[in-house]
Amino acid sequence: MKNLEAPTKLVEDKPKLSIFKTFKTKRDELTGEAMRQRSIIANLATETRHIMNTRTSLAHKVAEKSNTVWQNVYSGIFRDLDEILVPLGIVEEAGRLPLKRGPKALQEHGVPYYKLTESGMLVAASLDELKDERIKILKKFFESYDVKEEEFKEVILTLLNVAPNFVFTLLKKYIESHVNGEIDKIIPFNSNRLRYALNGTMAIYVELLDGFSTLTNSDRESVINFFRSHLISKH
Repeated sequence: MKNLEAPTKLVEDKPKLSIFKTFKTKRDELTGEAMRQRSIIANLATETRHIMNTRTSLAHKVAEKSNTVWQNVYSGIFRDLDEILVPLGIVEEAGRLPLKRGPKALQEHGVPYYKLTESGMLVAASLDELKDERIKILKKFFESYDVKEEEFKEVILTLLNVAPNFVFTLLKKYIESHVNGEIDKIIPFNSNRLRYALNGTMAIYVELLDGFSTLTNSDRESVINFFRSHLISKH
């Protein structure tokens, strides 16, 4: 297989995605900025109506979830889009909606509405709150993205059908590696960059798969039942 160039590290002064950011004293609780950015990305991943993907509509969505008025979150939405998500190439302006009322400048140029880029689709697929929607998002990504490694694409899609949560665990680790500055960008998405982001973690999974494939049918069933009964959360 062709040897692809290893990812470079993130430039320090580059805007940083905050979707995994938690409070220093509450490591299991996401910050307001993290929740806001996740809401923007989730909404753009699932909403197809242009009018619902403007800054104001996104502010209404976020405010509804946080039980506040949209004016309180609008400046944060504006900053997240213009200073972080758009510069990082996760979101892009998709067009403008004409206005008949309001400031003259907005009537002339229209109100921008947004959509996810290919990188943004991968970020969206890493968000737990999107649940089963992530399968559709990831499949849509592979339909629109020109993957240079056909084998990589086929394996990911195969795993997506039989073990989707495993795929999303790998993808979340991949996005976290970008957020932490271990890889400079999300695209291109290929086996080389995924291996770099996982940093040896994959060897554990391969060992499990190799070992599991050598078991007898009865031993396989025993292992599966043990995992289901004792190691998988009931919540």
